[in-house]
Amino acid sequence: MQLATHNSQLASHNPSPITQGPILITGATGFIGRRLTERLVSAGAEVTALTLPGEESLLPQGVRVVSGDITDATNVHQATSAVQPAWIIHLAAVGVTNPDLPFMTVCRVNVDGVINVLDAAHAVPAVRRIVLVGSSYEYGARRTDEGLDPFNAYSASKVAAWAFARAAYNTWGAPVVWVRLFQVYGPGQREQALIPAAIRAALSGADFRMTAGAQQRDFVFVDDVVAGLLAVAAAPDLEGRALDIATGHLYRIRDVVERIWELSGARGRILAGALPYRPGEVPAIPADVDRTRRLTGWEAQVGLEEGLQQTIEVMRKA
Repeated sequence: MQLATHNSQLASHNPSPITQGPILITGATGFIGRRLTERLVSAGAEVTALTLPGEESLLPQGVRVVSGDITDATNVHQATSAVQPAWIIHLAAVGVTNPDLPFMTVCRVNVDGVINVLDAAHAVPAVRRIVLVGSSYEYGARRTDEGLDPFNAYSASKVAAWAFARAAYNTWGAPVVWVRLFQVYGPGQREQALIPAAIRAALSGADFRMTAGAQQRDFVFVDDVVAGLLAVAAAPDLEGRALDIATGHLYRIRDVVERIWELSGARGRILAGALPYRPGEVPAIPADVDRTRRLTGWEAQVGLEEGLQQTIEVMRKA
């Protein structure tokens, strides 16, 4: 398999004008959130994280912490009132690696959380941009002819949250942009996700049980995602839009796992077909990266080959 290997200077190293005002981030202790806060703090930004009590140690030094729960409207209002953010980046969510959680569980976090952010932001005149994070799974299998088509609780919650974001834009001009992340991967990701799980098996010499792996996905490196979020936060005239954060390249999951085996010198077996596909599994989800590039100037810089190598090396040393 030929993997994308472009290796130009990372867009995530470019300065962003959002460092010029207070930033409130939810989900800052998660996989993407930690990389984002680290990047912003290193650039001198004024960053506040709304986090659950006890998670403060997961954040880099220099981040102001406001304890609270995204599902508690009072907590979110208090945080936005205290911070008076110019930018809000809302990453907090559940179900990314467990998309079959009960409907009410994912709705309480993924839908109510977005509503709480929108309501709280409405009361803060300083807010210039609200970046809300969705998922490629919102598209389902019928993107080209029927629009969004959620196929599990997680993707349905994201579609519902997007609808409320769009309603807030239409109703009171909320400065909101919805971004749909595709298959994010990289160092620091939880091992329930495909790529770190495959790498851990490869490095340990274990067999790896998986589906037949014929489904195709667009794998985007975490540092590129951080750069994409910053570009979306800073680009003008995006209010009310939804954009894809992806590379524009689709790869069969089995091909990606086989490449991990080659790069890591794995001794175990790839047991393709040992697991069934999930109900409603989507064969392929393509991204519209041209539109994102045109509107923000951002495009992914890390090819899959390079991203896998970086992730393998970090996990090998862990």
